[in-house]
Amino acid sequence: MPELVSFEEFKRLDIRVGRVKSAEKIPGAKRLLLLRVDVGGEERQVVAGLAEYFEPEELVGKSIVVVVNLVPKVIRGYKSEAMLLAAVCDGRPVLIVPEEEVPPGTPVE
Repeated sequence: MPELVSFEEFKRLDIRVGRVKSAEKIPGAKRLLLLRVDVGGEERQVVAGLAEYFEPEELVGKSIVVVVNLVPKVIRGYKSEAMLLAAVCDGRPVLIVPEEEVPPGTPVE
């Protein structure tokens, strides 16, 4: 069973709806895409392991759910400033997306 976290700990996460502004393959990385995501008044760069499942153009314009207050991490020389959320079903990522259109930056609570 996963370790339990308090509601106060959960509230520390800044989870928002973002809109993918651009997406491109990272040269020399079979699994990675570099995304620019509008998270409401600012853009974040996100390195995501989606290249085996999505073409970059499929993601542009898509609303996704991202955690924006994680400590940035450098992956293959690219700074990742947020993390997108996805379920994993049969080994394939399924993006978490809002059911209705909402503006970038809308908080997920």
